[in-house]
Formats: sequence, C-alpha cells, structure tokens
Amino acid sequence: MTGEGTDTPRISGYGFGKVDTIVTADDVAREAALLADTAPSRDEIAALVGGPPLLTVDGLVAGYGKMEILHGIDLQIAAGQSLCLVGPNGAGKSTVLHSIYGFTRIMSGSIAMAGQDVTRLPASAKLRDAGIAYILQDNSVFPDMSVEENLWMGGYLMGASAAKAAAQRILAKYPRLAERRAQPARVLSGGERRLLEIARALVMDPKILLVDEPSIGLEPRYIDMVFEILADLQRKDGKTILMVEQNARKGLEFADLGYVLVAGRIARAGRGRDLLADPAVARLFLGG
Repeated sequence: MTGEGTDTPRISGYGFGKVDTIVTADDVAREAALLADTAPSRDEIAALVGGPPLLTVDGLVAGYGKMEILHGIDLQIAAGQSLCLVGPNGAGKSTVLHSIYGFTRIMSGSIAMAGQDVTRLPASAKLRDAGIAYILQDNSVFPDMSVEENLWMGGYLMGASAAKAAAQRILAKYPRLAERRAQPARVLSGGERRLLEIARALVMDPKILLVDEPSIGLEPRYIDMVFEILADLQRKDGKTILMVEQNARKGLEFADLGYVLVAGRIARAGRGRDLLADPAVARLFLGG
C-alpha cells in the first residue's frame, strides 16, 4: 500500500523522528530475523547454564488451537538462576511461559523439571507437584477480597488450614502487605498489587517462578521495587526466575542469562551482561 499522491511505501512504526533516522517496526522485524543466523545450539545453551539444569525445554513446538507459535524452542536454566526472554512483539515470549505452565497446545518437544518429564501435566499439577508457579502479566488480584484472603487463594491446592499457615509466613516476610492484611486489595497501589501477586505465588513455595512482564503498567519507582523483590527471592531464597520483560535493558541487567526470541525461535542466547553489550541487540531492543 502506498500513501496518497505518492509512490512511497507506507511503513509501520510510531512515526517519531526524522525519516533518515527512524527505526520502524519493519526495520526491527527485518533486522531481528538476521539474528537467527547465529542461533545457539543445544550444546551452547547447556554450556551457558554451567551445571545441571532445573528446567529443560527441548525442541518445543507449541501454539494455540491449530496455530503454531513456537518452532522448536530449546531452553535451560539451573536452580537459583534467572533468565530473561526479550524480543520483538509477537516473537512468542509469553507463549514460552504459557507452554511451560500448560496453557498452550504442545505439538512436539518436551519439558522437564529436575529430570522429570512434566510436558503433559496440567497447570495445577505443575504447581503442586513440580514446583512451577506462574505470575500473570495482567492485574490478577481479587479486588474485593482482603490482602490476606488473596494470599489464601494462592494455596487453594493445599487446603484451608495449610493455606492460612503459609499466608502467615508470607506476611511475616513482607511487612508492607502485613500492614494491609485486612484491607481490600483494590486500595493497593500498582506496586503493592504486583507485590501481592508475587507473594501469592510464593504460598505454595515453588522452585521456579514464571514471571510475565513484571514492570508492565508500573511507575519507575515501583519497577525498581519489583525487581528488588525478585532479586531478593533469587539471591536469598534460592528461587529460579524465568521472566519475559518488555523493558529489555532492565530485564537483561537483572538476569544471569538472556535469550532473544524472533518469530518463535531462539535467535541468540548469552549472559545477560553480554547481550547488553551486543551491538545488534542494543540497536533493536535497547534503544542504542
């Protein structure tokens, strides 16, 4: 399609900046596809982990209904490590988390936790039996329930008494929530709601947290708070964290490992700090 009265092709993007300097969505998609020429092998992915993996994804092909979104994803992360998935919109980043947790149709490939195949387990079994917890991208608190009642919901697979005991443990860890335990969740700030979502996922004491866009919709001061909470969970509590983060710089600064996804495939993998210094990644995803 061309613009009115001109043969100049229309381009997609935000439309800011000069024509000779703008990086359009088309540019990003085209240049990101070139990263696939340096896609890591399974051996390279295993070497990045540096030890026995807690979570292993091999050759995962998955999607929704008949639509295939992921085309052979390989991923490994060790206990106590953090890994951030970055890439252009539509690359399949959240679909990786959805597939690990059991929200997609898996067509082929496998998912293992500590060597145990969990590919076909339902989400409830992955939480209860495999120690995989998922923190949704969207606001998922129950606004009319109290803070404490929201925490009880995190232990719905445990039974009422065990869930309440676990909630007490979490409230002791986070005094900010304890102060508001009897208040309805709707009165919390955006950062406090995100803290509540993270805290609720901890009630079942999972081994790994799948965190989808932790910074989305938050003011900068709350973004820093959320990443400090996640860092504390990794470093002090030994939690493994696999995240998708729209703020690629923030995510890669936080994570031990980083993967770049393009069109449902792993295009690049490395240490988070190394990807930050990669000129191609910086140009496409870091604004530099």
